[in-house]
Amino acid sequence: MITAFALVGAATQLVWLTYAPVTTVAAEHFGVSESAVGWLANMFPLLYVVLAVPAGILLDHWFRPALIAGAMLTALGAGLRLLHDGFAVVFVGQTVVAVAQPLVLNAITGIAGHYLDEKDRPTGIAVGTASTFAGMAAAFVLGAALPAESQLGTLAAIGALFAGAAAIWLTVELVRAGRGPAASTQTSLSALRATLGDSYVRRLCIAVFFPFGTFVALATYGQALLEPAGVSADAASIVLLINVLAGVVGCAVVPVAVLRRGVELPAVMVGLTASALACLLVAVAPGPATGFLTFVLIGLTLLPALPIVLTMAERHTGAAEGTAAGLIWMTGNLGGLVVAGATGLLVDRPALAFGLCTATTILGVPLTMRLRRTPVQVG
Repeated sequence: MITAFALVGAATQLVWLTYAPVTTVAAEHFGVSESAVGWLANMFPLLYVVLAVPAGILLDHWFRPALIAGAMLTALGAGLRLLHDGFAVVFVGQTVVAVAQPLVLNAITGIAGHYLDEKDRPTGIAVGTASTFAGMAAAFVLGAALPAESQLGTLAAIGALFAGAAAIWLTVELVRAGRGPAASTQTSLSALRATLGDSYVRRLCIAVFFPFGTFVALATYGQALLEPAGVSADAASIVLLINVLAGVVGCAVVPVAVLRRGVELPAVMVGLTASALACLLVAVAPGPATGFLTFVLIGLTLLPALPIVLTMAERHTGAAEGTAAGLIWMTGNLGGLVVAGATGLLVDRPALAFGLCTATTILGVPLTMRLRRTPVQVG
């Protein structure tokens, strides 16, 4: 079950970033601007902000059918891109997957909470989160391996086959599991009110806003910010890939060890501090070595904060974990839009841009400290 779910999670990210590594080639092939191709990826965080909470409510009430719908819509959207070699059809396909993504990613806590023993849930959430970064890494690798205009169809076909196989496997596993978890007894509105009214959930959301935004900003503008430091475009692509791979390792290993020892908050604060110092390092001493070190440290120390926070939410909210996870993902994506937008204004001044990322990351430390207060469980 967890493996099948992880593959669907990876598929959403693989489809999301299919055209990101080959933006220029795709723009020439489809006869549109590079910014238009960028919207094939940019719509995902925008729609996530809009759909995160409704998707969470659907998962709380109808977990199994909602997750199957998310998996199948991901496969459908990926397959639609093969119907016609035109930008409009590709845009529609990407939009379908963007709508499906919250139904899949919001289920990371639910799949662990409903189908794993309590002692195994941190591992399940860690694997589910790591799979999303693995999907990103796969998109970058495939883009580097198949960069030619004539290979765009192959890229889309690989994504469609992967998404289709993963969706079928997960659906089979969910059907074999029986009726699935019981639906929440709360109404959609009351569940949302209860979750929004929970101060602990609000603190979790606020704690991820700026750090998540830092990652999105660096992933979006990393190449442009590293170029003045003497890092070529090809080298920057490798750095960004290693950053994501480090995130896969960090998310798979760090949360499990941290949660079993009960040191969630100290681990998150150490990770945020280390990531902030890494950003500061490349701001004051730009260069290939410091750039590489910064992005590796961010992958290892910043990204694991997400599965740790999601596990804390799952432990706290009980039956409302889908809504809580949706709020956390929504806040993180909103932070990505805000911090990435501000970073984009400073793209020609890398020192200030990295300084901004330092500030936004370290802001997460006092916000995390507010979680020390004992929460009252909801749901």
